[in-house]
Amino acid sequence: MKRIAVLGPHGTVTDESARYFFRDGEGEYEFIPYKQIADVFRATLNGDTDWSVIPIENAIDGSVSLHMDYLIHENRLPIQAEWIYPSVQNLIGRRPAGSRNGGDAAASGGRGAGANAAESDGDRPYAGVRKVISIPVAIAQCRKFLGAELPDVELEHVASTAQGVRLVSEGADSGVAAIGTRLAAKLYGLDILAPDITDHQNNFTRFVLVGESRPALPESPLHKTTIIVTLPEDFPGALHQVLATFAWRRINLTKIESRPTKLKLGNYYFYIDVEQSLDSLLLQAALAEIEALHCQVRVMGSYPTYPYEAVSRPKESALES
Repeated sequence: MKRIAVLGPHGTVTDESARYFFRDGEGEYEFIPYKQIADVFRATLNGDTDWSVIPIENAIDGSVSLHMDYLIHENRLPIQAEWIYPSVQNLIGRRPAGSRNGGDAAASGGRGAGANAAESDGDRPYAGVRKVISIPVAIAQCRKFLGAELPDVELEHVASTAQGVRLVSEGADSGVAAIGTRLAAKLYGLDILAPDITDHQNNFTRFVLVGESRPALPESPLHKTTIIVTLPEDFPGALHQVLATFAWRRINLTKIESRPTKLKLGNYYFYIDVEQSLDSLLLQAALAEIEALHCQVRVMGSYPTYPYEAVSRPKESALES
């Protein structure tokens, strides 16, 4: 059985997305949770796992800087695949005795249903919640729901959404809830008090898989190559010269971001996602031209990419296994 390192404990968005991505290989993969993202990287580097799953960018919050820095500075493993997965947050806790199952039933109404599910206290199983536990990013992504439905609630920060759900499960206070995934609610035996409470329906996260080899994956017509370009010196037009090598060849770039080299204040490298496989002769020529400009080029990986829109919404069994 192949082992895949994920940010834990079980039930995080990373864990949920990895189970979904590898759903066709059920029984072939074991998902190993680690407390910190550094441990997720280290697990595969040390050979304890075969691959590591890294959340690298969110549609609402942008790039995850810490994870990108680990990917570039602390990692020698190539990117083997990329996929997009929705970060759907739910209010999770213990449903008060006597309240009807309004919150969970609203899930069938589509994304964003949670914020409009409540018409009366009978439909608001979260009305008695005094404290909400989660990570700062998840709380920020649910700001509108919390402001409208629980304006006076106390907020407590933890290391991951799943840790918050686990803490709620270990207590007996129905006035304490967490923001987390449906998978976490299932794993820790709690109720969905309000489904899909995220402010924005386009709250998608981009994940990359790093490891020495590529797992067996379905064919994808979409490929990317990620490169790191370091300029020889800072001078007017230096970045323009690099970008021109792609432009005149009509090679599309889906991401370009400057990051500090950590060597000197004001020194940066450029993280670039290219919408081509490294097998492309045009891309190979472009990289050769960039190197001829005395730039350093590091290829982080050339890999298939899987947009979430191209596949159907996951079945419950895929997330609950």
